[in-house]
Amino acid sequence: MTAIVRSALFVPGSRPERFAKALATGADAVIVDFEDAVEDHLKEQARQNLSDFLQQQPDAKVWVRINGAGHPEQAADLAFCAAQAGIAGVLLPKAETAEQVQTATAIGKPVWALIENAKGLLAVPAMAACPGLQRLSFGGLDLGLDIGMANGTPTAAMVYDQIRLTLLLHSRVNGLQPPLDTVYPAFDDAEGFTANVRHCRDMGLVGGLCIHPKQVAVMHEALKPAESELDWARRVVEASKSGAAAYQVDGQMVDAPVLGRARRILAMVGE
Repeated sequence: MTAIVRSALFVPGSRPERFAKALATGADAVIVDFEDAVEDHLKEQARQNLSDFLQQQPDAKVWVRINGAGHPEQAADLAFCAAQAGIAGVLLPKAETAEQVQTATAIGKPVWALIENAKGLLAVPAMAACPGLQRLSFGGLDLGLDIGMANGTPTAAMVYDQIRLTLLLHSRVNGLQPPLDTVYPAFDDAEGFTANVRHCRDMGLVGGLCIHPKQVAVMHEALKPAESELDWARRVVEASKSGAAAYQVDGQMVDAPVLGRARRILAMVGE
């Protein structure tokens, strides 16, 4: 598990044969899903599946998407997550209130809040200020359905960007880790997925949710700065060693914000 999460891959809690495969993809976080991917009559079995796996693989670390507020299995999910050392944190679906976030953080593990409806989006300021909340994300398909939006259209893309900006701003002012982008449903569309990831990267996001193992490598590659960007950033940082407050690189002025951007680009590749 890395501090900067580029990829968070879902795996159904009802499919224990996929747990190890998900961890082997190289995803920065694996989220075992107890919610939408698991039928109600299999919820208890999903917890047992993960318990057995973590007992067999004591070094494994996963996240769990628990069931949402009001679901009869949420309390059992939270108690289970609190008791398992191999569970790094909790993804809270359909987050709508600060109180719901506080219920999840009470188990003492980091929480990611997933915004999936209008009520949750309007409550982002209050939720983002909750101690123990580590990160925000959103479910674009569910949120779009809730507000009557036509997902997959250029108009929906504009709304998605407004949501992303909202999460970025509230994450920044509350000291949260950068938000994760919503899932990209067309997991066979590597070209479209790459373009989407790069668009989000340019907005300031550093990663997203994945619904298929093949998306992990595509996500990581798409997030990498271009070689031309890295070359520019190296030259900007090298020139800063002169000690000048402002200077020129490639005929453009470099001051503190530009230097900061260059350093951020290099940090993305560990330099």
